[in-house]
Amino acid sequence: MTRLVVIGASAGGIETLRALFRDLPANFPAPVCIVLHMAPESPDILPSILMNPDGLPVLHPRDGQPLRAGAAYVAPPDHHLLVEPGVLRLSRGPRENRFRPAIDPLFRSAAQSFGPASVGVVLSGNLDDGAAGLWTIKQMGGVAIVQDPADALFPSMPTHAARRVDVDYSVPLAEMAALLTRIVTSPLQGAEGVAVPDQLGVELRIAKNDHPGPLGVEVLADPSPYTCPECHGVLLQLKEGGHIRFRCHIGHAYTVDSLLADITEGIEEAMGVAVRALEEGGLFMAQMAAHFHASHGDGYGQRLATAIGQARRHADAIRSLLREREWQSD
Repeated sequence: MTRLVVIGASAGGIETLRALFRDLPANFPAPVCIVLHMAPESPDILPSILMNPDGLPVLHPRDGQPLRAGAAYVAPPDHHLLVEPGVLRLSRGPRENRFRPAIDPLFRSAAQSFGPASVGVVLSGNLDDGAAGLWTIKQMGGVAIVQDPADALFPSMPTHAARRVDVDYSVPLAEMAALLTRIVTSPLQGAEGVAVPDQLGVELRIAKNDHPGPLGVEVLADPSPYTCPECHGVLLQLKEGGHIRFRCHIGHAYTVDSLLADITEGIEEAMGVAVRALEEGGLFMAQMAAHFHASHGDGYGQRLATAIGQARRHADAIRSLLREREWQSD
């Protein structure tokens, strides 16, 4: 059975993938699928960046394109990349961990379609996308690999994956190509198929943009007291291998770290809006105070001046909190 290598990267991923593809041989005997976190408006230039004239061909696939050994397929911007037996699929399904493309959907699809023949690799990146998907690959009998966190430009992703998954290998980038070549050229021995859990099938159909409701997403987990930062619907709390994840009725999915990052950004955005509103209110009151003082000379202008002072103090207090939050996050 042909193996499949799936790779996930985020921050520091371009430099890391370029170094890896310099070492992968042109006759690499397995297909390779890659998700690199990117903005939806990113230009479609990653294949040309990764392409080595003497190495493995790298391309953006089209939906339904046959999956072939000896080629690398990169998820295009704003599309999940998924695999089915012998076929590649592109989808604009709900974002996972704040990204589309996201790593976990690719890894789950590899686990479902290739089982023990799947090889998952988590490289440099922030937060923890890829950890849940790598756990699924391992559960389905595949091989789990992380870049040695001490070797990664951004160690968070491989660190989280190694904590969550009993990984088979944790190696520096310089050893990764040789390791992958050795794995995919070794016979697949004693690998028996594992029954695909119902939850895995439901989550993959969501990634393919099927409506979550008819799929029974609400039976996957119990409702949590939290709401989805993207659509503000109720988040379901999924328990998986002793870890918690979240998914809403629309299909948006979060790990604990990615949900916390979205909540934190929402708090800071709200605080910024409050500062702006206080400053605009203070400016308006200052103009009105000057008007009433000049035209009426009564005490109304004085009351406005008092309110202006309060608005400035409140704005300064929120700015101080924002600076404190920024300092704590550094």
